[in-house]
Amino acid sequence: MRKKNEQRRHSSKSRSRSILVTGGAGFIGANLVRLLLKEGYGVTVLDNLSTGKRESLTGLPIEFILGDILDRRTVDRAVRGKDGIVHLAAQTGVPASLRDPRKDCEVNILGTLNILEACRAENARAERQTRNVHKDGLRIVFASSNAPLGRQSPPATEDKAPLPISPYGASKLAGEAYCLAYQGSWGLSTVVLRFGNVYGPFSGHKGSVVAKFFRDISSEGKIVVDGDGQQTRDFIYVGDLCRAVLLALKSNVCGEVFQVATGTETKITHLAELVKSTSGSKTAVTHGP
Repeated sequence: MRKKNEQRRHSSKSRSRSILVTGGAGFIGANLVRLLLKEGYGVTVLDNLSTGKRESLTGLPIEFILGDILDRRTVDRAVRGKDGIVHLAAQTGVPASLRDPRKDCEVNILGTLNILEACRAENARAERQTRNVHKDGLRIVFASSNAPLGRQSPPATEDKAPLPISPYGASKLAGEAYCLAYQGSWGLSTVVLRFGNVYGPFSGHKGSVVAKFFRDISSEGKIVVDGDGQQTRDFIYVGDLCRAVLLALKSNVCGEVFQVATGTETKITHLAELVKSTSGSKTAVTHGP
């Protein structure tokens, strides 16, 4: 009996080491993949490279699948044999959702539905093949945003009713709802993380304000703040965010939504000064529309 228990523990440990990261060639994905590898996980990345960069994963011992989350057959293949999914792939940001709300809906809602359906099918397949599987099957961490909260005043907390004011916020809220519904209906081990405003390595191509200010210094010779700069954001370093994702993967909590942020609001004018000081730049801080 003792030997069988040890075999089960060893098998469980081995299974927990296979993780699929959708959108893994993006900003957050590139950082998360490195953390997962450091922690001893085997990593597969699924990315269509529409915004992510393959070179951000150069030299890493991973499996890379070039494909789209809207392609169900590709998603099924990527999910096969995995023990955890971190679903980062998405249409990110409010401006793009305003330009093309239909695409935002397709990627963020139907793409998420494809992931959930593939996970449901994989759980069923694993149960048919063997009884020695995780009680809750695949572990699914869904990357959401503060955008679903919309009209709520900061700080962002889990007890506030979502009131989205953009197509992006609406599509992310729908993705959250599907994750919770699949947990309630079929027992999928899903957890939703609402990310704050993330900054850090591999974000140079992003439209986020920290990345923009550093680009301003290098290309414009000045930092341009939109408006009076009194607007605020809750900024979180990508390394801290990735550790939260790792904890969510390891946890047995499911069917819940968690805010992943610092709880501290920073004015954009103060951020501009921080970026200027950190870079050692003498550039001026100006204001635009």
